Amino acid sequence: MIKTLYALLAVLTFASCANTYNIEGSSNVPTLDGRMLFLKAYDDGDLKDIDSCDIVHGQFHFTGTLDSTRLVTLFMDDEGLMPVVLEKGEILIKIDNAQQKVSGTPLNEKLFSFIEKYKQLESEVSELGHLQSQAIMDGKDLNEVNMQLAEKASKIAEREDKLVTSFIVENFDNVLGPGVFFMMTAGHRYPELSPWIEDIMSKATDKFKNNPYVSDYYRKAQQNQAIMNGTAMPGDASAPVPDVPTPNELAAPGMAAADSVAATMGD
Repeated sequence: MIKTLYALLAVLTFASCANTYNIEGSSNVPTLDGRMLFLKAYDDGDLKDIDSCDIVHGQFHFTGTLDSTRLVTLFMDDEGLMPVVLEKGEILIKIDNAQQKVSGTPLNEKLFSFIEKYKQLESEVSELGHLQSQAIMDGKDLNEVNMQLAEKASKIAEREDKLVTSFIVENFDNVLGPGVFFMMTAGHRYPELSPWIEDIMSKATDKFKNNPYVSDYYRKAQQNQAIMNGTAMPGDASAPVPDVPTPNELAAPGMAAADSVAATMGD
């Protein structure tokens, strides 16, 4: 269900109520000094700059007003780094070699608490690979080991599914529900009507269903399913897929800012 997660985010705009935002950021990665950061969001299908600033001596700052709470993406040049909820209050962003984190305001705290839980589950998945390698080195029966690891992987997947589903359901009516739904589906080549999507939509509030991205994705997923069932002709059922970090990418170990930036600079 859930694809990869720490590429970077060009996020849709999800709305709530008028506020002033203030972001204080820090980085201990020396190579980032002098780089330009952007806050970006999709507006009517176009990726637009909300704000920008430079990293100076490891510090950066954004401030502005909004007529709604928005989930946007922090970019460095053309690379999306992380989701940020622009909401009233003092928002803190930390970028270092170990993690990228947003905190300080209620929705950002809630979002990154979810991401931390997701990262823990992804760490457990990674550990299964280490266990397999160790079992091979110890000369254990590989078929038996793989059966045991497959069972553990299945249980972890169930926990991931429960974590993501419950988070979206709990946040149907604020920017986080549609935002995480977006992150979980943005990596799909085509919108797909999976059991997970059907489960989410069966529980969804009208506000969630009417979110532009959710509504468009679900409509196109239904179209694709009808085509697969032979009850409709192929058409343009593909959805635009912005470049956003998914929870898997956000959970990827070693996705340090320096690494991602180095890759960007090498292009």
